[in-house]
Amino acid sequence: MNENGTNSRWIILLATSIGGFIGSIMFTSVNVAIPSMMKAFGAEFNVIQWVVLSYLLATCTFLPIVGRLADMLGKKSLYIAGYAIFTLGSLLCGIAPNVPSLIALRAVQGFGSAFITALGLAIITDVFPAKERGKAIGISGSILSVGVVMGPTLGGLLADALSWRWVFLIAFVPGLLGMILGLRFIPAYKRKYNQSFDFLGAGLLFVTLLSLLLALTFGQDRGFLDGPILILFALSLVAGFIFVRLERRTAEPILNMTLFQNRQLSLGLITGFITFISISGTIFLMPFYLTNILGLSARNVGLLMSIGPIALVICAPLAGFFADRFGERPVTVIGMLSLFIGYLMLGGISETTTVWEYLLRFLPVGIGMGVFQTPNNSAIMGAVDKAFSGVAGGLLALTRSLGSTAGIAVLGTLWAVRVSARASTPIEATEAPFDLQILGLHDLFLSIQIFTFIGLLLMIGDWVGRLRTRQKVVGATD
Repeated sequence: MNENGTNSRWIILLATSIGGFIGSIMFTSVNVAIPSMMKAFGAEFNVIQWVVLSYLLATCTFLPIVGRLADMLGKKSLYIAGYAIFTLGSLLCGIAPNVPSLIALRAVQGFGSAFITALGLAIITDVFPAKERGKAIGISGSILSVGVVMGPTLGGLLADALSWRWVFLIAFVPGLLGMILGLRFIPAYKRKYNQSFDFLGAGLLFVTLLSLLLALTFGQDRGFLDGPILILFALSLVAGFIFVRLERRTAEPILNMTLFQNRQLSLGLITGFITFISISGTIFLMPFYLTNILGLSARNVGLLMSIGPIALVICAPLAGFFADRFGERPVTVIGMLSLFIGYLMLGGISETTTVWEYLLRFLPVGIGMGVFQTPNNSAIMGAVDKAFSGVAGGLLALTRSLGSTAGIAVLGTLWAVRVSARASTPIEATEAPFDLQILGLHDLFLSIQIFTFIGLLLMIGDWVGRLRTRQKVVGATD
């Protein structure tokens, strides 16, 4: 790959950020338009929900596979192909004549999204020098977060003012722009002709992720001890076990297991997974608290829930700047500490908590995500050789997606179980007395606090270890 001038690097960042922006808007806006789709097609919810699920499943299951293909065939060609698939899929979703075709086209769109999601950070890492990597990733993360904030509002406005179809059609023009910029400015990568693709490993990984995601998704309604759900978990476990055994013996695996021997990569993925489980479960359950217990309107709930992404938008590029200047680890420790403090404060919410008190309790969580996420992403991407940056980008995106799915499923279930356990008679958690719902939230935040504290200790331990190593190196050279 050829070296890039300063201007080209920032245009490449724009191209990849457009992809992240429209992807985040698409992920969050479609949920709001689901009622309009149900009305337009006369479809039941258990059918129309696959409009969301097909996109999620297609994206998540192909993330690590796409990363490996990109490291073999070149990131630019696959990234542009993903852009084209996503953009064309968006257009076709907007003109879909019926529900089955819409579900199928959403899977196509999700397949394209896997390329954009997995390879965007990898390309940024490749074209930016280490001294600017944190800042670039921070800016990209901020733009993605803007899409998260705008998505529900934009989706609701488009569905009400025009049609649900415009929720998909709106992505066509920016997708086309991003694709053109990518074609023009992303440098070509050398194709590795002497490598082979591990089809068996790819199939096993696909089965592992698909069965796990289906179990997490449908287990929320059917119960995680339901027979079919247990079968899905077992299938995921068996396929995953065989996959790991196979990859260790394969000369050119889909996922090189030796990568996990890199402490910086493994620690970043583990702590990132913890933060995504925690924040997704919190964001999923807080609207119930704000609506059912504090009695706020949907509009006010939406405004309050936007404080986290807004804080992330502001903090992410600043965290990237400081990470470039002082190193990633001290900044990630500060971010994780802010998250821990925020979850401690949220663990004290009650029926009498005011709006301003809630904002003050939730704000450290939003700040912590912004401060932690950028340097952690930078550390993960910087931990591997550029020959494996596609795989690293896929793993990072998969950690985010799996963490978000697991957070909603596991923490949502934990809250419901804890509320029901305290009730004298069987009752729906959202219909339980307020004091029981509050106690369930306290149990939830206690579990989040424990795992966040573990993540904080891991980060501090790694930071201290690095400082000691640096001191030994300095002492040896004196």
